[in-house]
Amino acid sequence: MKIERLNQDKIRIFLTFDDLLERGIQKEDMWREIPKVHELFSEMMDQAYNELGFDASGPLAVEVFALPAQGMVVIVTRGKVNVRPDDRTHDEDENEEDVYELEVTLEQSDVVLYAFKDIEDVIAVSRRLHDSGLTSDGRLYSYNGKYMLAFEAEGMEQPRYHAMIALLAEFGDAASVTTAVLDEYGKVVIPAQAVAEICTYF
Repeated sequence: MKIERLNQDKIRIFLTFDDLLERGIQKEDMWREIPKVHELFSEMMDQAYNELGFDASGPLAVEVFALPAQGMVVIVTRGKVNVRPDDRTHDEDENEEDVYELEVTLEQSDVVLYAFKDIEDVIAVSRRLHDSGLTSDGRLYSYNGKYMLAFEAEGMEQPRYHAMIALLAEFGDAASVTTAVLDEYGKVVIPAQAVAEICTYF
């Protein structure tokens, strides 16, 4: 589980599928109201408080993005609380830490996204992907000092999909950002057919 602060009232949590499996949670469970998911959320909020000092009391907006190969990205935004301290009873103060007012948004992404430390790794994996006939497509981004390759996985046959993931994982790491973040804060280096373009020029 990796937690980072995006701003004063917003954090991003990256959960790998191993994080979920360790807690006996399937990807589909994140869409359901079950105790294990509530426990996981409490654990995430405790870790966010311990690591970042992020206080999760009051209303929270929670966005969950399921990424096909990487895991889950959970974005938690803290709302403004309009309760004056003297409006609270003693009981409310005691129970406050156990209560989260959640507004949850769930989205599934079909984009496979991997991060690479340098361009040499991008070139190497592109050659392997191209030579093995897995794909010539993809978008290449530059973000936070790394290169990111993004592929649309929708409609891809399972064996080809898993072979592609295995190759990408050899050279890079599953990215914990969404393409929406890359489109907004990253730089598009090659907008389409990135693997073919890289193999043509390198």
